[in-house]
This record gives sequence, C-alpha cells and structure tokens, in this order.
Amino acid sequence: MTRSLLKALATAPAVLALATSAVVATGGPANAAANPGPGFPAQYAAPYIETWKSPSEMANARNATGLKYYTLAFVIDGGGCNALFNGNTPVTDAGWTSAVNSLRAAGGDVIVSFGGAAGIEPALACSDVSSLKTQYRKVIDALNLTRVDFDIEGSAIANTGANDRRNKALAQLQQEYAAAGRRLDVQYTLPVMPSGLDGNATGLLSNAKSNGLNVNLVNVMTMDYYDGTWDMGKAAIDAATALRAQLGAIWPEKSDAQLWAMEGNTPMIGVNDDVSEIFTTGNATTLVNFAKSKGIQELAFWAIGRDKSCATNGTLSDSCSGTSQSAWQFSSIFNTVTGGTPPPPTGGTGQITGYGGKCVDVAGANTANGTAVQMYDCNGTSAQQWTVGSDGTIRALGKCMDVTAAGTANGTKIQLYDCNGTGAQVWQRGSNDSLVNPAAGKCLDVTDWSSANGARLQIWSCAGTANQQFQLPA
Repeated sequence: MTRSLLKALATAPAVLALATSAVVATGGPANAAANPGPGFPAQYAAPYIETWKSPSEMANARNATGLKYYTLAFVIDGGGCNALFNGNTPVTDAGWTSAVNSLRAAGGDVIVSFGGAAGIEPALACSDVSSLKTQYRKVIDALNLTRVDFDIEGSAIANTGANDRRNKALAQLQQEYAAAGRRLDVQYTLPVMPSGLDGNATGLLSNAKSNGLNVNLVNVMTMDYYDGTWDMGKAAIDAATALRAQLGAIWPEKSDAQLWAMEGNTPMIGVNDDVSEIFTTGNATTLVNFAKSKGIQELAFWAIGRDKSCATNGTLSDSCSGTSQSAWQFSSIFNTVTGGTPPPPTGGTGQITGYGGKCVDVAGANTANGTAVQMYDCNGTSAQQWTVGSDGTIRALGKCMDVTAAGTANGTKIQLYDCNGTGAQVWQRGSNDSLVNPAAGKCLDVTDWSSANGARLQIWSCAGTANQQFQLPA
C-alpha cells in the first residue's frame, strides 16, 4: 500500500539534512533523561504528532481536548546508525524533554515511533543486533519509555534481514528491561487493506514470535487504499476484522478478547493521499464505537498537525484535514475511547485464602511500588484486606495487585503497584476457583507449591491445581 505522500514531503528536510545530523546530535550540552511516565490504560487514543514541528503542539492539543497520550513521529537514522528525531534532532532535545515531562506531570504519556514512510528505520542502517540495541536503548532511556512503535512500510517491510535484526534486538531488550523491573511494550504499525495484512506483514509478525518478542499491539494504517474505497469508516472496521483473524493464526493460544486487545487502528483524517478517500468525523465516530465494543487497545490518526479545517474542503494538506470539522474535533472524538484512571473498586473486601489455608498478603504491609505479594498466615491485618473491584482490579493498601513489568512468562512475580488501568492489573475468575490475568493468559499461582510463610505469588499456565485456587471475599 502506498502511504502518506504528506509524510514523505514533511520529512524531506530531515532527509536532506542527514549529512550534518551527526554534528547536530553531538553538539551542545547533554540533557537529563525525561521523567518516568504513568503508562497507558487498557484503551486509549494516541494520535501521531510530528517531531519536526514545535513541541508546544502537544500541550496545545492537551489543553484544547484533554487528550493525554501521543505518538511521537518519527525516530529515524541520521546517518551511520544514529537514531534521531526526524533524522536531525537528538532525542535528548530540551524542548521535547520538557514537553514530555509536562505531559507526564498531567497524567499522560508518550509512545515513540521509529520508521515511517520517508525515513530510514535504524534496523536498516545498523548492521548487527548489538549496535541496533544500543540505538534503541538510547531512545528508550532518554525518554524513559515503556512503549515503542515501529512503523514499517514501503520497501522496508520486505527487508527480512532488517526485520529479523529488529525483532532479535527488541526481544533482548524486553528481557533485559524486565530483569531490571522495567516494562517495555513493543508494537508494530503496518500497512493494510480492508482485506487484511499482506504476506510481508504477517511474515514480519511471525518472525517476531519466533524470536521471542512479545508483540503487545499490531496497529494497522487504515488509509491510502487506492482501490476506490469510499466509506472509510467501514473500510477501517473491515481491516480490523480481517486483522483479528490473521492475529489468531499467528497467536492461536490467545483468546478472542486478547486478540482484539492486541489491535490498534490508525486512519489518516480528512483527505487521504488518494484524494477520493476522505475520512470524516462521522467515520471517526463509527470507528471509535467499534473499538469500544471490541476492546481494541489503541486508536491513533495521522496527524495532530492536520486536526483543523482547510480554507476549502477537498484540499490535501499537511496542515489541515480538508474535511468539514471544528478545530481538534478528531482528537476529541478519538479521545472518548480512552479508559482513563480506573474508578475505585466496589466489590467485596476481606481476606483472599489459598494454598495451605494461608492468606494473600502484602509483604511487611509495605506500600512501596514493587512490594512482594505473598502467602502468609491469616492474621486479619490491613496487609491482607483485599478489595475485588468491578473494574477487574484487586486492591490492598490503596494499590493494585500487579504482574511485574506486565510480563507474560511463567514465573513472572506478582507485586503491589500504583493502580494504572493496564492489563497487568486486571484479574478474572476462571474455572476451579482460579484467578486469571487475561493480558498474560495465565493464572495466579503459589510458587513451587510452597505452604511456607513468604511464598511468592506468580503467574503460571492455568492447570486447575490446588496452588492456583483462591477464595475471594464476598
């Protein structure tokens, strides 16, 4: 699929500046890393914001609409395996660091997108996994990221060597960050037709799985079909439905709900590069309602800088949509999918009993993030008073039972953490009195069948065994 001439034109100055980008990247004082962010809720809107424009655009959109999540586009190679914003701006740029910190202070967060239609994604420029990891880590650490996006399209999507190199590097980084107690979600943004992904895209995803990369999300670019499609809302839904089946073929172990939650959807608002295709505000409402009904995790659009009307409808522009709208109307519509902060739980409160007749307990009644959740003699203390919420959370001491670093591997430990609306904090009642974390598809489990005080809780493949049985408060 040909996608976004506007993006190619907009990034052309960056491409022309590649010869001098190394000087830009190394000149001037180093900036401190951005402050950590709160992460993302179960459903959210995170439209693309152009990093070749002013960082103030992010605050402007948030102040106008309340939109708290954004995708920064794009990090590309600046020459010689050197990852930079737009190919010419360091990711430690003071303006962007300040903008990200302000957003996070207001409860929001950012995704950084690598690649795009015009630039060179670092996996094409770095010749080995080690150097590629170094570039990815540079960006992740500079902006304290928990989520990264890879927009792979054009000839890049058919580059199997680069795809394999990228997947290996990201799988290793995920494991290394998890070992350090940090979370790294990886998502792919890929071209699509209403009938689904092509073979290059499914091959890329299959390679990711074979390399042990945990792909959190597959975001499809529902735009620029060049096939006479007129109803762009229906086309986006058709593409999402086809994607659900394709994801199920690659990850057959996942449930229907998990597969829908693994989706993202990104139209180009207003007039597309194929000017016969126009994504209207009505199409936006249709897509948002569908995403809500299916539990699609992320909605985005190209791009924040276009979320206003042009002087004349039908205009193709990188600074307005070319369709009838009020300023920021697409941002406001898409933002209605955002789950926000979970409401306080309203279920029963009391002890959760399990293996060996012991109680689920917060170690030392400590309220610090990362405190172990364990089994201990039932004693009626506040460290054993759990509230089961209608939102799927299980809370004690004002915090949530959480899967460390949103891990999905057997043996990932359970901790206490600030409630943040992520899938790592959602629990459902399964068969045989089990508690299932749907995001991982695994059950709450007492490590090594131990009945000793202090036995850690973890997730493990559901087996219906006694060490996976828990009695909840009424």
